[in-house]
Amino acid sequence: MYNIDIKKPREIKNRQKFFKGDDHIEHELIFKLFPNEHYMDLTLFQFGMEQCVPHHSFGPATRNHYLFHYIISGKGNLDANDKNGNSHSYQLSAGSGFLICPDQITTYTADSHHPWQYCWLEFDGLKCHDALAAIGLDCNNPVWHAVNRELGEELKQEMLTIIRSENVSSYYLISHLYLFLDLLIRASASHRPHVEGKIKELYIREATAFVQQYYQEAGITIKDMADFCNLNQNYLTRIFKELLNQTPQQFLIYYRMNKAMELLRYTTLSVNEISIQVGYLNQLNFSRAFKKVVGCSPQNWRKENRLLDNVEHTNKK
Repeated sequence: MYNIDIKKPREIKNRQKFFKGDDHIEHELIFKLFPNEHYMDLTLFQFGMEQCVPHHSFGPATRNHYLFHYIISGKGNLDANDKNGNSHSYQLSAGSGFLICPDQITTYTADSHHPWQYCWLEFDGLKCHDALAAIGLDCNNPVWHAVNRELGEELKQEMLTIIRSENVSSYYLISHLYLFLDLLIRASASHRPHVEGKIKELYIREATAFVQQYYQEAGITIKDMADFCNLNQNYLTRIFKELLNQTPQQFLIYYRMNKAMELLRYTTLSVNEISIQVGYLNQLNFSRAFKKVVGCSPQNWRKENRLLDNVEHTNKK
């Protein structure tokens, strides 16, 4: 019998009271990070919910991935740059939402009298570009409206299912992320058919298949990946950034690190042996890359996440 634990999203909760005259507004924040797993088509990064106090503001700032907010109650303002760098201001209220695109400069501020409460998901992946294009959400059109109240409520509940989840697997969270994206499209007042980017997605799949096949070889390069797909190296980099918001080199590194985490968690191989298995002939270079991606050394990550001890302990019973 195997005792395999479920990795829980890292959670931060904060609750404060803000007084305004005889009334008070309770500031409440729930913030969670998605477990460090790699999903190519669609993945989460962080998610949460916040009841803001009057004038509470975030920004100006940029994001690395798509970030969608749904406004549960109250009002606020979004200032966002379009694709040409021009700033636009949007007044938003309950039942609507707004999308922040990768590298877009935004600031959003709660209303002074009726500060908003919102929930959010930060996500990315191959499926995002076409899905968001189907409803016209982009830097130039960041505001989302529901076609009716019932579907808007369904979207909110799907987001809250993800945010309030406890002790669930990454598969559970990703499955609900797909349902969220489906509702985002179906519930949108601006839903329109969109057929584009399929050939680019095919190139990405060919390139990632190359990585899956040859990641253990230390000498592979992005040129090798481009040659495998019969593409120009610069074009391959461009479509990776467009569809995955990362370079081919970053994808290769992240893929290798995820394979390394599997070996650290499930095997007794030494760190040096694992570094060789994922394409690093020099253990020091591997450890540096691992810490840069994961945030800690391979040894420390293994101590916190190793499952082999649990398996051995269970088998002895």
